[in-house]
Amino acid sequence: MFGNKQSGIHAYANVSLETGMVDASPLKLTVMLYEGAITACIHAQQAMQQGDITKKGECLTKAVSIIDNGLRASLNKQAGGQIAGSLDQLYQYMTRSLMQASLHMDAKKVHEIQQLLMSLKSAWETLEKNGVTKAAQANAAMDTLVAQQGQASAFNRLAMAGA
Repeated sequence: MFGNKQSGIHAYANVSLETGMVDASPLKLTVMLYEGAITACIHAQQAMQQGDITKKGECLTKAVSIIDNGLRASLNKQAGGQIAGSLDQLYQYMTRSLMQASLHMDAKKVHEIQQLLMSLKSAWETLEKNGVTKAAQANAAMDTLVAQQGQASAFNRLAMAGA
């Protein structure tokens, strides 16, 4: 008589998400993108463990889409300078890594990208919580994080090449 209970729940969740997005600051929207990519990575790892190839593909496609069409596409390379360039390179690395992980069913690689996303999300949450509005302060904080992540990624790539 009243329709499917699940569709009502999903409709409520969609309205709640849309309302949150309309009211969100640019920093909050960025955090939400990271949350979506992290969740997709977690679900992809679970699908890999269960041998669900279809779900794994859907989840990794979603993570790549969020990284490329959300996080990477929103970079302002003129205003963001070196930090935007560094984030762009890191996002490219994440995308390539997730694609390779999908091909090789490499849950460890997906977990590595999930950890990078979680570190970046934490940095953006800190910026949001502290109400950082000065571009210089934001750039300094993100420069430090990206440099740390870049060093970790470079180390991982060297370790993998030597393995």
